Amino acid sequence: MAGALTRRLGELARLFLTLGLLGFGGPAAHIAMMEERVVRRRRWMAREEFLELVGVVNLLPGPNSTELAIHIGYRQAGVPGLLVAGLAFIVPSTVIVLVCAWAYARYGTVPAVQDVWRAVQPVVVAVVATALVKFARTGLRTVRLALLAGGALLLAALGVNEFLVLLAAGVLALGRAWPGRAGLAIPCLVPMVWLARAEAGAAELFLFFLRVGAVLYGSGYVLLAFLRGGLVEQGRLTEGQLLDAVAVGQATPGPVFTTATFVGYLLAGTPGALAATAGIFLPAFLLVAASGPLVRWVRRSPPARAFLEGVTAGSLALMALVAWQLGRAAIDGPIPALVAVGSAVLLGAGVNSALLILGAAGLGLTLP
Repeated sequence: MAGALTRRLGELARLFLTLGLLGFGGPAAHIAMMEERVVRRRRWMAREEFLELVGVVNLLPGPNSTELAIHIGYRQAGVPGLLVAGLAFIVPSTVIVLVCAWAYARYGTVPAVQDVWRAVQPVVVAVVATALVKFARTGLRTVRLALLAGGALLLAALGVNEFLVLLAAGVLALGRAWPGRAGLAIPCLVPMVWLARAEAGAAELFLFFLRVGAVLYGSGYVLLAFLRGGLVEQGRLTEGQLLDAVAVGQATPGPVFTTATFVGYLLAGTPGALAATAGIFLPAFLLVAASGPLVRWVRRSPPARAFLEGVTAGSLALMALVAWQLGRAAIDGPIPALVAVGSAVLLGAGVNSALLILGAAGLGLTLP
């Protein structure tokens, strides 16, 4: 028994250390790479189960791809797996960003990670698009869900908050399965909206980022608003430093929320970086541990499954919008377009996405 657990923990550590080192592209790309390894390669769960977990983490505040990694670890090896998977995914990115912050503070410039990022972007677009097609075949299996996803995509494109898009999709799907009671989900928003608007009163970095991690819905760009309101407007961080922190978080592999690591280092050195990182990611571990029973209840409850089907459709719409936005930025000429198409073909043929990203990153470092 102990030997089997040790083997599972070792597999989780190897998988998520790899993703933490090679996971460029943000949450959508991370989820796509997890699907490839967890569902298709290792067959740890069916695609339907994986999509259910994606829907659940989209309902939780905090970094979604990190929460998905923690959920997968929990499913495979309980609480030890939860800790191993989450830490293995977070630590590599934290170390990389910490080094970038040290160099930034010492030399006044951000390390040259942009060449790597530009090289891997077309590959990331292909990874996200390929995964999106797979997810859509499973998650949009009816015309109703496809129309729901289309409506969610329109709302997201118009700038509606990501959490509200997901909630609307879930409530609409629930109303179909459970007429007259869908409105019961609306009051659940009130405490989260209040917390999100409350002023940050914590003086310590750990408490500030703990609060942010506990109430932040949406992408890493939403984090920018929290940091500007809580740190820039308070005079603790300059606008330029904040933008540089976001650039490093976007251009390095692993969770985008390691932007907090960079900010923490600028404000209080290595202790500040570690405190900020712990604060922003700790709620993810606690929320996933608490939501374990929620997943089991969802699988047994038809109304809950209907709501989650709607959330899944909304999640796919958000993922499609991310893929489109990333594609517009990354594919700006014939060569990136060829790289993206070639990567999609190779992914369809079963080539490991990590190898493609690693190869593109190597070219970005070596070619002028």
